[in-house]
Amino acid sequence: MKFVSFCDLLNWSAYSLLGKNLIYTQKYPFVRIGDFLKRNKEQVFIQDDELYKRPTIRTNGQGINLRDEVEGKYIGTKNQFRIHKGQFLLSKIDARNGAFGVIPTELDKGVITGNFWTFDVNYTLINPHYLALLTGTKEFQKLCQNASVGTTNRNYLQEEYFLNFEIPLPTLQEQATLVANYLDKIKKAEELQKQANEIEREIEKYLFEELGITLEQNNIKNNSFKIVDFEYISRWDTLFLLGKIPTLKSKYKLLSFGEVIKNFNMDNNLKSIRIDSSQFPDEEFKYLGMEHIEKETGKLLDMPTVKGYEIKSQTLRVPINFIIYGKLRPYLNKYWINQTDFDNIICSSEFFVFDIDDNINKHFFINVLSSKIIQSQISDKTSGARMPRINSDIFFDLKFPLPPKNIQKKIVANISLKKEKIEKYQATATDLIKEAEQEFEKEIFK
Repeated sequence: MKFVSFCDLLNWSAYSLLGKNLIYTQKYPFVRIGDFLKRNKEQVFIQDDELYKRPTIRTNGQGINLRDEVEGKYIGTKNQFRIHKGQFLLSKIDARNGAFGVIPTELDKGVITGNFWTFDVNYTLINPHYLALLTGTKEFQKLCQNASVGTTNRNYLQEEYFLNFEIPLPTLQEQATLVANYLDKIKKAEELQKQANEIEREIEKYLFEELGITLEQNNIKNNSFKIVDFEYISRWDTLFLLGKIPTLKSKYKLLSFGEVIKNFNMDNNLKSIRIDSSQFPDEEFKYLGMEHIEKETGKLLDMPTVKGYEIKSQTLRVPINFIIYGKLRPYLNKYWINQTDFDNIICSSEFFVFDIDDNINKHFFINVLSSKIIQSQISDKTSGARMPRINSDIFFDLKFPLPPKNIQKKIVANISLKKEKIEKYQATATDLIKEAEQEFEKEIFK
């Protein structure tokens, strides 16, 4: 049974009453949010010929960014509110999902609609960085959920309830120490991520150098006569012939994917790998959708086990050692090799599923497939504005250089070493971020 003092009954929501008992530490004094946040309603009437900065607030306490800067004539709601750097801003609809934060300098003098609230902050009581860290925690998000009332889709934050909640507030010196310890680890994590990004660029540069790759952009002047070498003509459209699409050249022979793909939508027995999973309603499959592959890296994020009846879309089987490549939004660069022992993997039909000739090192092929060598050829060939795709004809026509096997092997070995460093740096960076968050939360929560 839960007993609540009458003085604490700000509303009659059971969720609010039962959830108010948050797990804050008792080592610091508690202060009402309303003691350091004061609602600011500085009104502004949008003028058609003026530029206005508008914010976007990310959920889960991930902060505030500049959404856009537009002329007033393109803004429908003319009665809005002015915001200033250093203020606290939240969405009254999505605050329960962590949509809040401190307004950055680039959004100073921006504007918001009535769906957002802005507060002046008493920084003699609270450090702005401490406020940002505290509001980014799951417990603060829970607090906003407790202060929101309404149905699921119309669950609005209630200002009175929100401002009357109490949070632990260390002294300014203690806040500064907590923030400094947090930022120290974050800075180290960011430095490691920069090093990982630099190695990524080194990989691309190394691959181009080893393969003698050049992507020549033919810049021609207006009204000038253009000569194109016939051997490099793979397309007859004006964008290509006028030099708007770079020409791929290499010191090695260029082959098309169509020349090296031996099985496409067929297994090694030349049987179709298309499968209607609804015909096997109770059979379990390991399923791969576009969301299960990390963009750019080829890392498997998840491979859930599902039953046939749960899959509503068309699917393909993924035989062992076959490669998949996302034809939907190919700029995301989603690829993967089935090097597991599972023969019951199926994937979305938004992937190409194929195998290549045995004389080509699969990891060499993957390194090329995921590089700018291929992306530079794909970028202008997608169809569909909202959900761009490439078709199999375009995929088969993509070109890549094929060096001797010993060169392929050397390239794979060197890139593998570089990728190991990247994974090490990224893993350490992730650990540092987790440590920073955990240490901060340990000081504030039980």
